[in-house]
Amino acid sequence: MTTNPRTLPADASLRAWQRYQPWRKVVEPGFWLLFFLLNSTANSITVLMDVQRVGLHFAGWEPAVWEFSSNLMQLALVPAVVAFTRAYPLEFVALRRRLPAYLVASIVWSLLHVAGMVALRKAAYAALGTHYDFGPWLREVVYEYLKDARSFAGTVVIIEGYRLLMRRVQGEASLLQAPDDGPAVEPVDRPERFLVRKLGKEFLVPAADIEWAQASGNYVNLHVRGRDYPLRSTMVQVEERLDPSRFRRVHRS
Repeated sequence: MTTNPRTLPADASLRAWQRYQPWRKVVEPGFWLLFFLLNSTANSITVLMDVQRVGLHFAGWEPAVWEFSSNLMQLALVPAVVAFTRAYPLEFVALRRRLPAYLVASIVWSLLHVAGMVALRKAAYAALGTHYDFGPWLREVVYEYLKDARSFAGTVVIIEGYRLLMRRVQGEASLLQAPDDGPAVEPVDRPERFLVRKLGKEFLVPAADIEWAQASGNYVNLHVRGRDYPLRSTMVQVEERLDPSRFRRVHRS
């Protein structure tokens, strides 16, 4: 009895992917809640220590209001960043075209963050019988953007890194695990992107950008804008996952 070693990593990936699915709705929001809670708490403590060190006259609760209002708005904006990065994925092959959109998005994100943060602070201060002064708006908005640009980028990196991990596990489970021949017994997935390893690097190739595909040994070369991206798969598997309205097999390879 022999076993094809190429199916073993796929089987493990498939089992891991299936075990994780029921937990996704808990893990994903739970991660962000815990992330911003820890960030708010740690920043509140360090800001309070800095205020006391230099002898500034602020109440002990004020740093907590500053940090929790800021992080609460960042948490509220996570779904917007998720939707934006889904509409404009940060792909290597389209990185230069995406940068202007990401620059505009970072500015909008910062303005929403600042507006919501200031509103929360004013409400908190009013509830405690005092007044919050944000300062000159133009200067403070520019100052906040210099910080927010990094926070926005960090959020994008976390989201895209998580998606890359999920695509890698899902891709190995759904593409490599499938048999080389025989009819499909389940609905065929049509992935938006294919994970390709080339020259020690990983690329996410959008299915919509693939011009044609050609078999090459144990790989299928995906041709995109004059470049070939070798995908370890069979032509049968790739053909099943490409949109039949856009692709037609003209010969066996």
